Amino acid sequence: MNEPAREQEEQTRQPKPRWWRDNGLSLAFGFLLLVALAGQAFWGQLAYNEEAQAAGLQQIGLGDYITSSSFAVDVAENWQSEYLQFLLFILATIWLVQRGSSESKKIDEAGLQSDEDMLLGEHALVQSPRWTKAAGWRRRLYSHSLTLAMGTIFMLSWAAQAIAGRVASNEQRMRDLLEPLSLGQYLASSDFWGRTLQNWQSEFLAVGSMAVFSIWLRERGSPESKPVGSPHDETTSDD
Repeated sequence: MNEPAREQEEQTRQPKPRWWRDNGLSLAFGFLLLVALAGQAFWGQLAYNEEAQAAGLQQIGLGDYITSSSFAVDVAENWQSEYLQFLLFILATIWLVQRGSSESKKIDEAGLQSDEDMLLGEHALVQSPRWTKAAGWRRRLYSHSLTLAMGTIFMLSWAAQAIAGRVASNEQRMRDLLEPLSLGQYLASSDFWGRTLQNWQSEFLAVGSMAVFSIWLRERGSPESKPVGSPHDETTSDD
């Protein structure tokens, strides 16, 4: 059999990409996100109406609740903390390492690494993104595009938390016959920082725990774990 015919036969034997399989991870978590948001809206509306009934106020429907400041601030405060978690983890793992952790680079690879290691410029592959082969600002921008995206979403969601939180707080203050707060006053309030820091501390705990637990614990088949038989002090599977 000649070479072109052999290559064509091998390509025929290879399984064709399936969209659902090839995007299973993002689809699964996108579905879970929608389910969790729906559950939060349903139970959040019940809690809101229970408080309104106890205070002798008018209850609201589900549509009104999901467009309310109460729902918006609860969603935004969780989103900002999640994106802060990933932003800090991405930046920290450039320079900081953890011996034996599957979440860490090799001990001697701390730092930005060389263009050759990062497949940039003349070291780029044929299949590499176009901007990795470009010079100047485009290469620099693409080299930090992940942190820029995460940082932007974090700042936008944190701003949304501040705006929606102020509205929700002022609604409660009006019920208590108190003066409403300006945005600056709300940003310095215990409500804003209480909401913020209670989420931040849980994210920092989760990331730190994952980095440490992965030194000694395993999950067979998961890319977040070292191979089950790897030594505890092995930082990466090819160390």
